[in-house]
Amino acid sequence: MKKTTTTRYDVAEHLRTPKEMAAYLEACLEEANGDAAFIAKALGDIARAKGMTQVARDAGLSRESLYKALSGERSPGFDTILKVVNALGLKLHAEAFHG
Repeated sequence: MKKTTTTRYDVAEHLRTPKEMAAYLEACLEEANGDAAFIAKALGDIARAKGMTQVARDAGLSRESLYKALSGERSPGFDTILKVVNALGLKLHAEAFHG
């Protein structure tokens, strides 16, 4: 019997276009349920897809601090989130919900 080999799924490999990146962030924002670290991790996935070095440069952060901020292990400051979102070429928006 042949052994099945598996590899770890990495969403960053599937985020190829700005539209896919925006849709992924939107889905994560809906699922986060107030978990800022979850959103930071989603931004980290998008940053890895785009290239961490370039995102760090565009956000005015060091690569190391960007990795730490977007690891999902902590909640980065909102100023960092805004810098990263801007560096990714994305924008946040607000919408009234009925619920």
